[in-house]
Amino acid sequence: MIIIPAIDLKGGSCVRLKQGRMDDDTVYTEPPAEVAGRWEAGGAGLIHVVDLDGAIGGEPANLSAIKEIISAVNIPIEIGGGIRDRATAEKYLAYPEVKRIILGTIAHEDPEFVKALAGEHPGRIAVGIDAKDGKVATKGWVNVTDVTATELAKAFEDAGVACIIYTDISRDGMLTGPNVGATMNLAEAVKIPVIASGGMSTIDDVKEFKKAELGRGVRLEGIIVGKALYSGSIDLKDAISEAR
Repeated sequence: MIIIPAIDLKGGSCVRLKQGRMDDDTVYTEPPAEVAGRWEAGGAGLIHVVDLDGAIGGEPANLSAIKEIISAVNIPIEIGGGIRDRATAEKYLAYPEVKRIILGTIAHEDPEFVKALAGEHPGRIAVGIDAKDGKVATKGWVNVTDVTATELAKAFEDAGVACIIYTDISRDGMLTGPNVGATMNLAEAVKIPVIASGGMSTIDDVKEFKKAELGRGVRLEGIIVGKALYSGSIDLKDAISEAR
């Protein structure tokens, strides 16, 4: 299990939202590239980057900040937010520093497109599944569908996607603890590796996921940690050590 620190971008700045609400954000004065450097120095091997404006608008909106992050570190990033067509996907995939891109809204709206990209770019396409009360939410979490997270995940079995990144929207940015049960249920339901996201609050949450792995015999690929790192309630080095 790996720990993946998150950088969410809004208006070129590093921010954290509560439950994905764009009008309920905390803006950090430290430039995103410096934040990325801090996570690299803390031992991260991968950084999770989301273009929040892109997720809402449907096209990249923080490219300059993303390029600065790429230039600032020597570790790869994964990037999501507003990637809904081939041109945008190929633009990001052209960067060797981008380990993979995350496709969310388009995974629900056009799964065949995602499967095609996964076949063309093995190991570099992740499916982002963001759920509210178990149902998939799209377009920056604005639209809630009638499709369950598990149903959408199963649609990509044997399609060659690198992983599923599962976020429980109700927990995201709230520091109330992750939805371990729902995450592990999804990991049990599919053969695709699953990465947990949303709600990490203390090192005990990492321990809970490790305990759940042992109890269910199902391995998580990793855990994305955001606000808890910024607030200091989780130390990155300690989390990495515990995950190992």
